[in-house]
Amino acid sequence: MFTRLRTLTAGESHGPALLTILEGLPAGLPLPAEVIDRQLERRQQGYGAGPRMKIERDRVQILGGRMAGVTTGAPLALLIQNRNHDRWRGQHIQPFTAPRPGHVDLTAAVKYGYRDLRPGLERASARETAARVAVGAVCRHLLAQFGIQIGGYVAAIGEVEAELIGIPLPTRIARADQSQVRCPHPPSSQRMEAAIRQAIENRDTLGGVIEVIALGLPPGLGSHVQWDRRLEARLGAAVLSVQAIKGVEIGHAFANARLPGTQAHDAIHLEGEKLTRPTNRAGGIEGGITNGQPLIVRAAMKPIATTLTPQQTVDLAAGKETPTTYERSDFCPVPRAVVVLEAVVAHVLADTLLEKLGGDSMDEIRPRFETLRRAQLPDLKMDGEPHLFWPE
Repeated sequence: MFTRLRTLTAGESHGPALLTILEGLPAGLPLPAEVIDRQLERRQQGYGAGPRMKIERDRVQILGGRMAGVTTGAPLALLIQNRNHDRWRGQHIQPFTAPRPGHVDLTAAVKYGYRDLRPGLERASARETAARVAVGAVCRHLLAQFGIQIGGYVAAIGEVEAELIGIPLPTRIARADQSQVRCPHPPSSQRMEAAIRQAIENRDTLGGVIEVIALGLPPGLGSHVQWDRRLEARLGAAVLSVQAIKGVEIGHAFANARLPGTQAHDAIHLEGEKLTRPTNRAGGIEGGITNGQPLIVRAAMKPIATTLTPQQTVDLAAGKETPTTYERSDFCPVPRAVVVLEAVVAHVLADTLLEKLGGDSMDEIRPRFETLRRAQLPDLKMDGEPHLFWPE
């Protein structure tokens, strides 16, 4: 999926650390650690978070790919310590043999033949997203050099939907972090907090809907020529790779599916020499390519599987039905997941931007960005002359 910015993460939820390597960054990008730490801190904030957020204080160590505060073009190596590891290292722990419905426990054991369920849940844990937020922080910092802004907010938690009509996209982004649930509409935020409190009292969990926005994208990122180069396909794969995300759409795709074609698309107008759109029902992508409109990605996050109220399962060691046992977790991870989804979207967009521009250094890339074609008549060399199709 990634052609220029390749990355891998490693590490477990209660292991010593998380490690990630990001390859493909251009040289010459100033990169203070604070750029990454700021996003790691945002990831740990949000109403409905579990007790672990009071333990971890994530900070990044940049181990390679940067000298004198500037990227060198070599792979960027990032390390995030797990402070909670000290409480687990060398401890005798009870076997975990009763898989939780909706979690990786059973499927990982079937696939890898584990004698205990913990290896699967340790790696599948949302703790891994700290590494991806670190990578995403670097990518959004790169995008910012070209005036591209990434932001996100909560559009729904449980049955509570935010009233967002009339709130401009930049305002939604700016207001999101002012809310404990990252919702830009204060009355809706209060209703969401009440829903989370009720879920906690009910010993249950809640999911929701998150929107991630990209502003300032040039047209022409992505491609229609192969299925795996279509930008919505790349974004969809990245968003669905995040723990507990079970659905994704570009713009309001499912709502558009209920409309006739004349109401589902964005008319093209001409203002001077500039091609404009009065609406953005396509969510910023047409034919797998950005069209210059704001990119809007919506993701559905399921209620997480670890609940205080026991669920029915089977103890695989005892061979009998049993209720699940509770392990520490969030009650509603949706507000914190906003930062994770911002990160994976930034990663994809930075990759497609570098794919479009080429070059190995910021000095090469910046002037190329300025010469990109825009949605305006002078950039579209249409001569209006008939021509022979598929000449022999």
